[in-house]
Amino acid sequence: MASEDWESELLEEPLFILENGDVYRNPTEVKMSQIVLPCHANHCGELSVGQLLKWMDSTACLSAERHAGCSCVTASVDDIHFEHTISVGQVVHIKAKVNRAFTSSMEVGIVVSCEDLFSDQQCKVCHAFATFVARRTEAGKVQLKQVIPLTQAEQMEYSLAAERRRMRLIHAEIINDLLSSSTSQTVPECEEHQDAVPAERTRVESVELVLPPHANHQVSTFGGQIMAWMENVATIAASRLCNAHPTLSTIDMFHFRGPSHIGDRLVLKAIVNNAFKKSMEVGVCAEAYQGGEPLRHINSAFMTFEVLDSDKKPRTLPRIRPVPVDGKRRYQEAIARKKIRLDRKYIISCKHTEVPLSVPWDPSNQMYLSYNNVSALKLLSARGNWALNSEKYKVSLYTLEENQKLCFKVETHVNVPAEQVFVLLSDLTRRKEWDRHYKECEVINQADEDDTIYRVVTPSVRKGGKDQDFIMLASRRRPCDLSEPYLIALRSVTLPTHPPTEDLNRGEVLCAGFSISEESDNLTKISYYNQATPGVLPYISTDIAGLSSMFYNTFSSCSEFLERNRDSLGSHSL
Repeated sequence: MASEDWESELLEEPLFILENGDVYRNPTEVKMSQIVLPCHANHCGELSVGQLLKWMDSTACLSAERHAGCSCVTASVDDIHFEHTISVGQVVHIKAKVNRAFTSSMEVGIVVSCEDLFSDQQCKVCHAFATFVARRTEAGKVQLKQVIPLTQAEQMEYSLAAERRRMRLIHAEIINDLLSSSTSQTVPECEEHQDAVPAERTRVESVELVLPPHANHQVSTFGGQIMAWMENVATIAASRLCNAHPTLSTIDMFHFRGPSHIGDRLVLKAIVNNAFKKSMEVGVCAEAYQGGEPLRHINSAFMTFEVLDSDKKPRTLPRIRPVPVDGKRRYQEAIARKKIRLDRKYIISCKHTEVPLSVPWDPSNQMYLSYNNVSALKLLSARGNWALNSEKYKVSLYTLEENQKLCFKVETHVNVPAEQVFVLLSDLTRRKEWDRHYKECEVINQADEDDTIYRVVTPSVRKGGKDQDFIMLASRRRPCDLSEPYLIALRSVTLPTHPPTEDLNRGEVLCAGFSISEESDNLTKISYYNQATPGVLPYISTDIAGLSSMFYNTFSSCSEFLERNRDSLGSHSL
């Protein structure tokens, strides 16, 4: 499932009407609209990205403080991809709202669009997720109140916020692992090209004095102001490579490592790390000091620029010659980060009509595959228009047909604690004990405690036909709070060590899995979801048509299996 597609549908959710007849509006929502004036624009007559970042940060901060009831500071901002530029005279609309609050931090979702007042056209510019932290009060550390989602879109963002937070927490570790392996590789023969531009020529250093207009009401430098200064020096560095006006296309996820205050001198350094054929990566560092004190590292960021021609198509860029030692490391690390961006873009944008449906798995993209796997299951389970197809043996079969997609849901209840159900169903090697579609199942890669890759063999649905095998990633998640279910998300991946073979048909699963909800101490609701693909549809089409009871029998067997093992620890200790 392409979560991007379904998320866009949720953004267009109809108005939610309260019982008193009023139109519901999220209590944390803050909107800002600004007309772009020449003072906000760059030399091309387009809104400066630095100015946009300041507006985005201000709007998001106001939303965070509306929820927290106290001062908040920017802790991090996820990747931002800018889809359109904004011209002088157009109007920028920024909407921010708190998606979820944790102990003292919260995720704020930001959506930016622009409006042309003369043509009445609107387009999306970007969306972002920022993390804000509530500042300590005189009473001590702040304990944030929980967000209560009401609409389907809010419930979806609330659920996905936990998954995005998980990804942020391990992002640095994944990056470091990939970079450590990449730096051992040799630098391509860039230094031999006569036309290569020395990276040293692109180096920029600038100092800014933090004055009261640059600070917020807490006398700390606005996070958006720091980002704007960083974007300014990065743009200069990029311009020195291409001798043209570059366009910022992407900012990688970054974290603020410490605060900056009025009176600080902010030292901003930028250099082009690598130039690819149509884009370049610029590394930027922000450090602060006062008087004779040592420099404090405030932030580092990696920005990707393009140079567009008259048709708005990216131009070919000059090669870069890295400076010795440290420059070669940055050159190689930029290649690694580009790989991560491409992996992420492919994983998240993969459409259900594309063949193959599976995406390659390796340790460098595990974080994004796992995130997309769980998010896709959450998006599928959040759909509100499931139609009850039939009921047998206390098992309900639902279907959902939208946009030429067929999805189905099987639902039943068992008198087994939810955690025990989660433990038993998490181990796919035991599924053949209750599901006759699982002829063989083996673990082929235990990536970590939560992600396991299995090879599953299922019998042919046609007499005399070949058996079918699947290479599946199973991603497990415990609930973050009592309102959430346990999840076991499944999707196909490809592994070089397990290519398709002639004696088996290779099947693919795009989105499937279990949602396990605790309804009381010993009563658990199990919901199994599957987005039907050519490899899966033959197994369930007769049940949906009412010609077979195979699926009902399978899930009745599942209930018996769970109740039979309710007092065991399960073979998978979590």
